[in-house]
Amino acid sequence: MKILLLGPDGQVGWELRRALAPLGALHCLRRASTDGSLCGDLSQPEALARTVRTLQPDIVVNAAAYTAVDKAESEQALAYVINAESPGRLAEEMASLGGWLVHFSTDYVFDGSGDSPRDESADTAPLNVYGKSKLDGELRIAAAGANHLILRTSWVHAARGGNFARTMLRLAAERDSLNVIDDQVGAPTGADLLADITAHAMRQAITDAAVSGTYHAAAAGAVSWYGYARHVLDWARQRGVPLKTGSEAVSPISTRQYPTPAARPLNSRLDTQKLQRTFGLTLPPWQTGVERMLAEVLAQP
Repeated sequence: MKILLLGPDGQVGWELRRALAPLGALHCLRRASTDGSLCGDLSQPEALARTVRTLQPDIVVNAAAYTAVDKAESEQALAYVINAESPGRLAEEMASLGGWLVHFSTDYVFDGSGDSPRDESADTAPLNVYGKSKLDGELRIAAAGANHLILRTSWVHAARGGNFARTMLRLAAERDSLNVIDDQVGAPTGADLLADITAHAMRQAITDAAVSGTYHAAAAGAVSWYGYARHVLDWARQRGVPLKTGSEAVSPISTRQYPTPAARPLNSRLDTQKLQRTFGLTLPPWQTGVERMLAEVLAQP
């Protein structure tokens, strides 16, 4: 089985390189191959489609995306090409090959109202360009008719690259107090968990086309950014990390007090029962993944 992985150097892509390797021959493609003959650049949908026709993979796993949420407000055209047009073209090519497309989406396809977890059948109503472009990508994939797994997730973190927890540790080492948003709630989800979910789901999908569809994939539980920050600082301080700011010096603020170009959903809770039921999974609490990630971060030189 031949697997084409797009975006292999991102947080999720890096973990997918590990998780997908036992499933078949893994071809990792960045924006362009060394000789320029192949294209993994989602800003070039037709070149990307030609690459899929050349390689003829059994599975394409798309871990690439335009994720600069605020910048997307002023780069709408590029966000839509990368997050919508190219995933749609990938799905069309995989439909003609009879293969599978795995694609990652986001809780930002919802408006974030209420305080209950949303399942896959909930009405979508994105608040910003990023969310709208990701939803358009979902719709194009579904319309193409290819077998697909769309995995919506939230608040992704990894020891590799920047993330909220690392930012909190850096700021807490520099400042005497911090203000953190307390009215946005979601589940911090490890890139390693997403990669393992993907590999597990793909093993079943390749023998059961009936599982094709959209799933919510996030760690169990929920927390605000404020609660997340306090958990990170408590964990770090208990392990002797020198910090000027302890969790007691973190103050909650509202989203209105921290305006950004793109509106954010307040409720990012995702109901993952469909994923767990279909693929026989039990998702760990968000704290488990965050603490594992922190241990990796602190072990780095």
